[in-house]
Amino acid sequence: MSLRFNRLTRTAIRTLSVGARINEHGITAERLSNGDCRYSINIMVDGQRIHRVIGRESEGVTREQAERAIESFRTKAREGRLDLPTGRKTHRTFREAGEEYLQNLEDTLHRGVKGFEDLPNKRRHIQTHLIPYFKDQRADKITDFAVQHFARQRMEAGAKLATVNRELSTLSHMMNRMVQWKWIRSDNRPKIAKGEEKRKKIVILSPANQAALMRGGIGDQDPATWLFIAFGLNTAMRHSEILRVRWDEIDFANNRIDISQAKAGQRVQPITTSLRTMLENERKSRDDKDGYIFPHRRHRGNTPYRKSMARQFERAVLRAGLEPEKVTPHVMRHTAITSLVQAGIDLPTIQRISGHKTLAMVMRYVHLADDHVDTAIASLDTGMFDEITHELHTQGNQGRPSRAKIIAISSGKTAR
Repeated sequence: MSLRFNRLTRTAIRTLSVGARINEHGITAERLSNGDCRYSINIMVDGQRIHRVIGRESEGVTREQAERAIESFRTKAREGRLDLPTGRKTHRTFREAGEEYLQNLEDTLHRGVKGFEDLPNKRRHIQTHLIPYFKDQRADKITDFAVQHFARQRMEAGAKLATVNRELSTLSHMMNRMVQWKWIRSDNRPKIAKGEEKRKKIVILSPANQAALMRGGIGDQDPATWLFIAFGLNTAMRHSEILRVRWDEIDFANNRIDISQAKAGQRVQPITTSLRTMLENERKSRDDKDGYIFPHRRHRGNTPYRKSMARQFERAVLRAGLEPEKVTPHVMRHTAITSLVQAGIDLPTIQRISGHKTLAMVMRYVHLADDHVDTAIASLDTGMFDEITHELHTQGNQGRPSRAKIIAISSGKTAR
């Protein structure tokens, strides 16, 4: 360094009295009560305050070493600026990145687009929990350990595992977008491992309960309740997917619905002939034959379609004599998928109908169709091993039968 000192000279340092100090160029020399001199630095580098004690004269520390420490910090800062995003003079802090991320989503997403409805949750996760934890750490320096520590702290504070997992999903989405927008490099993205949640027991409705639920929907004061239930039981569609369907998205000739927005992406949804007939009759009575099947009543709300049919569904459940705590709209999806398994439909086809991302998610329903599985495994039981079992039990002390004898027995021949 080539700093010029006017106050912090070697002569001035030697003549410092006990308790006195001299500051210049971010370096402080202070005479301690024991007569030793302590050197420290206090500087701003790339918007961050750096305050360090460098050492004492008795340890061999001089003003020159304090100068070198300052140069070292500034050199590291310059190196850190080599991978700055275009147009940035400093790296984004997590706080800045979080706010910009939310603003970008608000600017690009609009009603009816996938992800728009989840914006309030993302905003709550980031502003209430993620920013208060990560604060002004550099967004490209968030470590795997820091993410795990965040999750552990949230759990220790009483948050449920499912809640923490949703917050980690928001963090993961934010980090992926930061890579996509070139705010950080892909290798700077931390690993975000979510905890394994205990799966809730899947509830399915018997045919009698399905009929009772449908009658309960028909008897509801809301004329759309029965159609919502008919959709759920005849398609295995999700609650939100049903409510976003438009008349002009239905291919009546081929019993198909074009679902442009879904959890696992766009798909073509098959429907039953019964539901197609119900929809054809319902459409004839509507004034709007191309708009939403479940439009907002009296044009209330921030979307042109209903956001939920939970209250109406609960009334139908009560009329059916079922338990609202157990029977939710999602139970209709469970019931429809389980019916497909029981009917012997292959799993890839069920996946196409249900819209699941993976076959592993469809496999959860296989154990519910026990009769179907029992019938399948029974096909392996030909009775050919009954004679083997008898032979093994009657050998006594003569030892086990030879491999040749077992083969002869299993082929229906008697070994001589």
